[in-house]
Amino acid sequence: MKRPETPTQLAITFFYYRDLAAAMTFYEDVMGLTLAIDQGWCKIYEICPGAHVGLVDEAKGMNKWAAVKPVQLCIRVEDVDAWFEYATDRKLENLSELFVNDALGIRAFVFNDPEGYQIEMQSATRAGA
Repeated sequence: MKRPETPTQLAITFFYYRDLAAAMTFYEDVMGLTLAIDQGWCKIYEICPGAHVGLVDEAKGMNKWAAVKPVQLCIRVEDVDAWFEYATDRKLENLSELFVNDALGIRAFVFNDPEGYQIEMQSATRAGA
C-alpha cells in the first residue's frame, strides 16, 4: 500500500508542562507566538506557516512531564543578532553565547523556556544551509 498522496496541513511538536499558564505567558509574551488552536488543556501556537508548538497540561496529555528534556525547538530567523540582543535584555534562562557552526552553516544561540525545554534561535550563514 502507498502512502496517502494528500498534502500535509501542519506540523505540531508537543511539549508537556506542569504549569501551563506560565508556559503560555512565555510563548506569548517572550516569544511573541500567536495562539492558533485552543483545545483547553492544550494550546497550539503558530511559529510560522505550517509549523506549530503545542503546550500540553501534563495532567491530561498523552505523555507526562519529565525533568530531562531530550528535545530542542529550533526556530530559524532572519536576524539572529537582534534576537540575541532581545534574549539578553530579557535575561532568558540558560542563555548561551552566540556561536557559529560552519559545518551546519548557522549562527545561533540557545536558552531554556520556563520548564527547561531548550530553544535554539538561528540564522543561516550561507545559502542552502
